Amino acid sequence: MPTKSSTTESHGFSADERAAMKARAAELRTQGKKGTKKADDLQAALDSIAKMAPEDRALAERVHVAITTAAPDLSPKTWYGMPAYANADGKIVVAFKNSGKFNTRYSTLEFQDAANLDDGDLWPVSYAIQKWSPAVEKKVMALMEAAVS
Repeated sequence: MPTKSSTTESHGFSADERAAMKARAAELRTQGKKGTKKADDLQAALDSIAKMAPEDRALAERVHVAITTAAPDLSPKTWYGMPAYANADGKIVVAFKNSGKFNTRYSTLEFQDAANLDDGDLWPVSYAIQKWSPAVEKKVMALMEAAVS
């Protein structure tokens, strides 16, 4: 009879991925409770940004300002523990994934299928951001205006 080893490695989800799924489950439980308000969702998004490493936090703060300026009808909230922005139907249009979330070398601005970025049969839906600059801000604002058009 073969013996079982307690040191076998898992080929499932990483600890970071499990944490993201748990964050999303908590978000869904909160949304299921009556009385969830936009102010609560905004505070959750701001809290998510505040927990980031300083470099990621600086980017996320600038992204938040750019998105809320270019697309004021979107509502900030969290999505898998990340700051995200939803349309009036509650569908996520865009989310900011900081580099520390899954230990990647850059943060990303990730558009979902509710974003109106369609351009033929192929278009980008994720943009890497390493540094904030006036050119990056201009690009993010243009993307957001297109996404909500």
